Parts: sequence; C-alpha cells; structure tokens
Amino acid sequence: MELFPAIDLKDGACVRLIKGDMEQSTKFNDDPADQAAKFEAMGFRNLHVVDLNGAFDGRSTNEDAVKAILSATKAPVQLGGGIRDIAGIENWLKAGISRVILGTAAVRDPEFVKTAAKAFPNQVAVGIDAINGMVAVEGWAETTDMKAVDLARKFEDSGVCAIIATDIGRDGMKTGVNVEFTGHLADAVSIPIIASGGVKNINDIKLLSTRNGINSVYGTILGRALYDGDINPKDAIEIAR
Repeated sequence: MELFPAIDLKDGACVRLIKGDMEQSTKFNDDPADQAAKFEAMGFRNLHVVDLNGAFDGRSTNEDAVKAILSATKAPVQLGGGIRDIAGIENWLKAGISRVILGTAAVRDPEFVKTAAKAFPNQVAVGIDAINGMVAVEGWAETTDMKAVDLARKFEDSGVCAIIATDIGRDGMKTGVNVEFTGHLADAVSIPIIASGGVKNINDIKLLSTRNGINSVYGTILGRALYDGDINPKDAIEIAR
C-alpha cells in the first residue's frame, strides 16, 4: 500500500480542515516546501497536495506554494484543486506534477476527464468526494444526487490512473477511515483506489491493507493524525510496505 502525506494549501500555508470547512482550518506550517521536505526525510515516497483556494475558486490559486514544494522534494506529487481544463493539466505536468486530480470536472464533464486521461496516460486521477456515499463538488460546498460508486464506474477502462475517495464526514476528524466505503469502490472498479478521510492511527492502515475483497486498496492519504503525531511515520511505512 502506498502512503500519501497530505499538504493542503490555504492562502499559501499548509493547513488541515474539519470536514472540508474553510472556516475551520488549523495552520501547521507557513512554509509548505519545508513541510514537503520533512515528509520526504521521514521516508514517504509520495505527496498529496490540494489547492484548497483553487477548489473553491475553480482555478489554480496557490501556484507559488506548489512550485516551491516541487523544488523542495524529489518525491512524486499529485495535485488537486481548481484544475478544470486541458491547459491547466498540461501546465502542471510540465511544471513537474506527477499526476493531476480532477474532482468537480469529473462530475460536470466526465467526457473531458476521459479525453484528458487518454491525452496524458497515467497522469490523470479522479477525486471522488462523498457525503453518505453521495458525491460532493465545488470544494465540497455542493452535494449532488449521484452515488460515488456510479461516478467511479464511469471511468472504468478510460485510462484514469487512480481514484482518490474521500469520506467528507470523517475528513480531519480522526474518527477512523471508512473501510466499507473505500472497499466498496475498490471492488466496484479495477482503477486503483486511494482512501482519504478520517485516518486516526496505524491501525487504519492495517485495516485497509488487510481487508477481504475482490480488489485491494491501493493507498491512503495521511492528514491530521500525521501532523498531530498520532501516526509514527516509521511504523506506518513499515506496515504499508
């Protein structure tokens, strides 16, 4: 299983939110590049970066912070938040992003996502954010009437390289990862699934990596529990590998 420490960007700083609420943010580092370097030094092989302002504004906003992260680490970086067109995808890939994550665009225009996945093989992922199994968009500000599993199935055999599945109700809460939700998606499609939301300790990593199902869960994102010290990086990496 792959582990993805999260760097969520708000106004240029590294923060964590509660259930995606921009008004409930905790700042952990004014220097996202420094945070990225620290995660790499801990032994993590990947980074998950989200432009929170961009997710709400519908355009990339924290460009300087993202580029500073890319300069500070050699670890592959996946980026989401405000990327809505081919030009935006191309610009970020040229800048050094390993893969982009399309969220709102995946709901509004799935054909665009499929086109992008074919144009940029293995570099386009889909972010599926859900509340009680129903997809949310626009920085989680709007809930749709679409089931997360139905959205995931739209991208089967499309070239999408991964799906980041977030249970918004648990995000930032350290209440435990939603193994059932994540596992349901993993078993429904052949696309690698990355779990997000609620991870509280290394036991969650164990639960995801050892669940019984048709397909295994590819990875998980580590957020507040890692920042708060509830997860020991060395132990987490050992369990995941």
